[in-house]
Amino acid sequence: MLKKILIFSIMLCILATTFCANMQTIAFADEDIDLASKSACLVDYVSGNILYEKNSEEHLPIASMVKMMTILITLEEIEGGNLTEETLITTSENASGMGGSQVFIDPFVEYKAGDLLKSVIIASANDASVALAEHISGSEKVFVSRMNERAKELGMKNTNYSNCTGLPAPEQYSCAKDCAVVLKAVAEHDIYHKYSTIWMDDIVHPSGRKTGIVNTNRLVKYYDGCDSGKTGSTNEAGCCLSASAKRNNMRLISVIIGAPNSQTRFNECSKLFNYGFANFENRELVSLDKTLLTLPVNKGKQEEVELCGEEEYSVVVKKGDKSSFEITYDNPKKVNAPTAKGEKVGKIYISKDGNVIKEINLITKTKLDKVSLKDCFDKVVTTW
Repeated sequence: MLKKILIFSIMLCILATTFCANMQTIAFADEDIDLASKSACLVDYVSGNILYEKNSEEHLPIASMVKMMTILITLEEIEGGNLTEETLITTSENASGMGGSQVFIDPFVEYKAGDLLKSVIIASANDASVALAEHISGSEKVFVSRMNERAKELGMKNTNYSNCTGLPAPEQYSCAKDCAVVLKAVAEHDIYHKYSTIWMDDIVHPSGRKTGIVNTNRLVKYYDGCDSGKTGSTNEAGCCLSASAKRNNMRLISVIIGAPNSQTRFNECSKLFNYGFANFENRELVSLDKTLLTLPVNKGKQEEVELCGEEEYSVVVKKGDKSSFEITYDNPKKVNAPTAKGEKVGKIYISKDGNVIKEINLITKTKLDKVSLKDCFDKVVTTW
């Protein structure tokens, strides 16, 4: 189990770091996209390409958007098998007394981890955030160290966490680009989407009383395609929002930091989404399970084997852009049996303007069994 968890964590680090490292600006919006917010960026979810940015690396307070990292670590604990949604978490007086945005949890009683996670995702609950942090790491201070370690693993160079809630704290800051990175990582978890699209719900406390909660991200109700996001608001940070929306085969991430009021953050986040969906499109170059090559099999029961890409790959381009991408293969003339399904047998190279922009493993779609003497005899008899 420990080996599986370690492998899973390493894979997450590699994928997320690749997303952050691949962030590059490919186009800017026209100057008539006027934003009142201090900082913003619009990012293609798949490639990490930045479609629009404004002060996107500036160090700024981000209020409750800090909780995206709290959510991410909790989700990874669940995915790693260290926690379940049914796990009972005993709350502390410290957690229940956090104030600010909260669901009014009682101290010294047991709540399901799933209910606490739901409270953070939907209602941005400070008390639930601290309860999760204390359970996972023993204390919020130790949990915050883990938050900063995870940020480094994700390649977030302009972020430093001081708490797990986003309440004002010295030396706590992030930037629009980094917020896009962590939202990308959060949105990859199915459990997150189980809660992120809920508009209104109740938290039932162990005593039987109920607390009604409403999603702080209005866009999940009012913007077509928006299914995830995190708000934040303090006097020092202004109004903030990170959100993701998908239309057709393209998903975008829009980040707003330091809007002058709540409505502006939703308007400007929507404005960036509108710009992205109106002006860009995803061009799929490699899709999962689609046969790319068929090769003969050496010493196998099967005569041929189909090959496909180990991962899918799309590029975001301006609508109407006729740029061409070249796909080349580095593969053997034959595939030797026996070979497992998903065995790496070559490489796919995707190039633009003569430069390789992506390498993908070429793998077998099926298992290949080695031919036996009996198989050879039966074949001779059959064809006699």
